[in-house]
Amino acid sequence: MSDDAEQQAEEIEVLKSIYEGDDNFKQVGATTYQYKYVDGEKSFILEIIWGPTYPTEKPGFNLEIFYNQNLLPSVKERILSTVNTEADQWVGCAMTYTLFECLKEKVSEILSEQAEEAIVARIEKIAINEQTDSKKPEKKEQLSKSQKRKAWDRAEIGRAGEKPRGWDWVDIVKHLSQAPHVPS
Repeated sequence: MSDDAEQQAEEIEVLKSIYEGDDNFKQVGATTYQYKYVDGEKSFILEIIWGPTYPTEKPGFNLEIFYNQNLLPSVKERILSTVNTEADQWVGCAMTYTLFECLKEKVSEILSEQAEEAIVARIEKIAINEQTDSKKPEKKEQLSKSQKRKAWDRAEIGRAGEKPRGWDWVDIVKHLSQAPHVPS
């Protein structure tokens, strides 16, 4: 087993023991971890992805998660720059916990840039979409069987006085299905 793989296995055990019971921490895959940061009404999720040579090389960072769709680009850039700067200092060491904790300390400062207007606009947009989706389609007029028959007779016979070819195909099929089948 390589040195990187051994360090990864140790770090997995450490992360599981540290974040046991923490609802904000999530192990998405064997080498993918997420942490949810909350500051009042604002929040985001940082995803850290280990490469095969982690911790010799920096892990990958992902903010392009559906949950983060409301984050302003400037806030995303600030988060990534903070995490990258911290990761540069810890290359060669297990750093996932350190990176998560570094952002915990700075979350309110980072999210202060996130404009309240962006959140309010998003909520209003969702409310408008829900209102338009809740409109029910108009009900069609329900006709009785005799009304349907009269309308059909008026439409089909009214043109030339005769019914179109094949108008009684259902009766023919019914008749043929009742006839005894003669094996050949």
